[in-house]
Amino acid sequence: MKRDERRQQIIDLLVELASVDLEELSLRFGVSKMTIHRDLDELEAAGLLRKVRGGATIEAGMQFESDFRLRERQGNLAKEAMAAAALELVEPGMTVMVNDGSMAAVLGKQLVTKKPLTIITNNAAIMQALQGESGIDLIALGGQYSAKFNGYFGVLTEQCLTSLRADIAFLSSPAVSGSQVFHMDADVVRVKKAMLGAAVKKCLLVNHSRFDRVALHVLANLDDFDWVITDQPPAPEISQSLAASGISLTIAKPLE
Repeated sequence: MKRDERRQQIIDLLVELASVDLEELSLRFGVSKMTIHRDLDELEAAGLLRKVRGGATIEAGMQFESDFRLRERQGNLAKEAMAAAALELVEPGMTVMVNDGSMAAVLGKQLVTKKPLTIITNNAAIMQALQGESGIDLIALGGQYSAKFNGYFGVLTEQCLTSLRADIAFLSSPAVSGSQVFHMDADVVRVKKAMLGAAVKKCLLVNHSRFDRVALHVLANLDDFDWVITDQPPAPEISQSLAASGISLTIAKPLE
C-alpha cells in the first residue's frame, strides 16, 4: 500500500472512530510503528489530528480542533436534528447571522426553507450553497480564509461586523464547561464575539459530547445566549448544573 493511501485510510478510521491506536495501525497496515509514527506526525503537522499517548485522535483538545473537512463527515444526524430545531426560531424576512463550522453549515443550507431572508456569514460552505439562491440576500463576510475552519476571519471580518446588525445569530462551539463557552482559536473567538455583539438574539448550537470540556479561550457565558440547542441531554450532573444556573437547554428531536 502506498503512503498516501495508508494515510487516507488512517483519516477515514479517525472519522469513524475518533481515535486510533498506534499498535493496531501497525498491525493493520503491516508496517513498523516508526512508519506509523511518521504518518501521524505529518498528519498532525497538517492539522488533521493530534497525537496522544499510544495513538491519535480528532477529538477537540485545549488548543486543537480537527479540520473542517473531517468534521463535516461526522455526526450528520445530530447536526440535521439541531438545524431543524434552530429553524423554528427563524421567520421569513429576518436578517440571520451564521458563523463558521460544520454544524452551522448544515443549518445555513437549510435556511432556504425560510426565505426571503438576509443571511450574513463568514462560512464558506454556506456561501457556496446559497450564492445565486432566489429569495436569499447573501452578505458574505470577507477576510483571511482559513482552510481548517473553511471560513473567513481577521481584522476585515471583524470590521465588517461592526457595521451590520442581525435579528438572530447562530453560533457553534467545541467546548462548554460550567457556565462558560470556549474555543481554541483566537481569530475564531474574535469573530464569534463580534457576531454576538451584532445580533439582537443569540442561539448556541453545541453537540452534547462537547459539554464538560474546555478550550484555550473563553468565548462567552451561557447566559449571553437566548437559546442553547443540543442533540441529546448531557450527563445528568451537567444538566442539573445548567438548570441551577438558569440555563434552559432545547434538546433537538431526532429526525425520522
